[in-house]
Amino acid sequence: MTHTFLAYVATLCYLAAASFIGMRLFRKQGWVPQRSIALAVGFAGLLLHAWLLWDSIFSSAGINLGFYHALALTSWTIVALLLVSSLTKPVDNLGLILLPAAALSVIMETHFADVGFMRASAGWPLKIHVLLSMLAYSLLTLAAVQAILLAVQDHHLRNRHPGGFVRTLPPLQTMESLLFEMITAGFVLLTLALLSGFAFLENMFAQHLVHKTVLSVLAWLVFGGLLIGRFRNGWRGRTAIVWTLGGFVMLILAYFGSKAVLQFVLHRAG
Repeated sequence: MTHTFLAYVATLCYLAAASFIGMRLFRKQGWVPQRSIALAVGFAGLLLHAWLLWDSIFSSAGINLGFYHALALTSWTIVALLLVSSLTKPVDNLGLILLPAAALSVIMETHFADVGFMRASAGWPLKIHVLLSMLAYSLLTLAAVQAILLAVQDHHLRNRHPGGFVRTLPPLQTMESLLFEMITAGFVLLTLALLSGFAFLENMFAQHLVHKTVLSVLAWLVFGGLLIGRFRNGWRGRTAIVWTLGGFVMLILAYFGSKAVLQFVLHRAG
């Protein structure tokens, strides 16, 4: 009962924070909440979300990384990176999409219990690999949402409609700079995650890991190609957006797509 109650409170905090961000973007008259209020409510949801994860994922038997638990843990990492980054950079607008998604993951984790333990006896190389993978995925998720906002902003400016919420976004050049900062950091973490997997994990190309490995490497190639194109040819705008979203889709398929097939179709832990 307590777990369910806290889950709904965390959900309300996330949705309230997203609503405040939306009001700052779209509302022209009446009360508009300050940016600090939206962040404070978001952090409250993040703390409750952390409590829920500690209660449901971590146990003496190991770490439960079943599909819904892994989704909730990943969404927590994404929101944590978003809110901490928002303290110094104008990226809080990403919360308009990411906070409701995190709220949904909390509800799903609460009502759809599943099991997929990583044993407590698992070695530190595996734990480092999982941590690096999760951080890489989270940062590149932020980059994908940033690319979506950049696409909307670019569309409005090309069609000479700079008003509305687009006017509240940072300048296009700043948005692009933030996008490539996220991609660069995420690419470095993804590189380390892949290297740690190849170096420390046995049989990375086992039957239940080959699709995940191949798709992750393909995503790494896409993001690496984008960074090279940016450095050598000055890629930006729609080219950067398409490459970012393409690499992100591969990452989704690599982790959550393969995990869903293994757990719900083949009834195996992924």
